[in-house]
Amino acid sequence: MPVTVQYLGTGRRKTSVARVFLRPGSGAIQVNGRPLESYFTSEASRSAVRQPLLATETADKFDALILSNGGGYAGQAGAARLGIARALVEFNAELRLKLKKMGFLTRDPRRHERKKYGQKGARKRFQFSKR
Repeated sequence: MPVTVQYLGTGRRKTSVARVFLRPGSGAIQVNGRPLESYFTSEASRSAVRQPLLATETADKFDALILSNGGGYAGQAGAARLGIARALVEFNAELRLKLKKMGFLTRDPRRHERKKYGQKGARKRFQFSKR
């Protein structure tokens, strides 16, 4: 049985988690068993997923298998981007400086803010009547 070389990276964004497996290949990207183009309908999400591969000029050297769950499409795309960047660093540690400089290895800390009691939402207050 031939041993397949693969590099693992895990990314998180908001409530999404993406496990990324990079294998030597031709550049095909699959997300949850579907091609990238059919899973992410917006071009912004698709380009976000491809950014680390394009920045390191490794887009045509790896096939990516992304297992993503939780959150929405934007969060899953951000999680996949971080996961791909971490997997690339596992493949070649020299890419770390370049990816770090472009901000691909930084986990976005922004989260959903909870609704507070006595208010309509997280920040919005109930309508105030002076008289």
